[in-house]
Amino acid sequence: MPERKLIPSVEKRLTNFMELTRKAAKEVTEKEKKKPTITLSREFGCQGYPTAEKLKAILEEKTGEQWPIMDKALLDEVAKTHHLIESVLARLGEKSRVVEDVISTLSPNWLNEHDYYRLLCKEIVALALGGNVIIVGRGSAIITQSFDNCFHFRLYASLKFKTEYISKRTGLSASETELFIEKKQRQRDAFVRDFLNRDSKDLKDYHLVFNNDKNNAERIAGIIADYVL
Repeated sequence: MPERKLIPSVEKRLTNFMELTRKAAKEVTEKEKKKPTITLSREFGCQGYPTAEKLKAILEEKTGEQWPIMDKALLDEVAKTHHLIESVLARLGEKSRVVEDVISTLSPNWLNEHDYYRLLCKEIVALALGGNVIIVGRGSAIITQSFDNCFHFRLYASLKFKTEYISKRTGLSASETELFIEKKQRQRDAFVRDFLNRDSKDLKDYHLVFNNDKNNAERIAGIIADYVL
């Protein structure tokens, strides 16, 4: 499928994530300084993952700490393995109770995928509370909106930019790419609407919004890093 060409292989990243959670066994207390979490939302066809990769490199160089990227592929894979999420929650101590409090405020419209969506939300909240993570998509900006350690950013672009970018990576024709973009964006919008009863295009949820036509991934990553740090 075309989208597989857009998502880096999950196996190595999952292994790295498991190692990070093992190393993060020390319990986080309220007295400790909260570590920042970054959420990155984007229209389909923007340079979301390239921006996240460049941001990860900048942050790790500046902080000397690891910053894993959690995108759809990795979040979905981790959601299949409950003990990984529990290991994240374990290092949060009593703060893990916040997870259930947040979930209780979300839309009750879980439909047939109640268990999966609840688990996904639990996963995102746990990661966000732990900090030092870049979460790409999956409504993370909305789910973590109430956390003061979370910084939210969004990318948008013209159809021309998105078509050229996706076509180059997938090999689809321009017309095929436009249909592909429309389909994927519709799915993303429906996910946020059905799962959270919100609109991901609502600008009040973000600290900064970037026009990908005017700003490349490297520039956006640099601005975000400066803003957060």
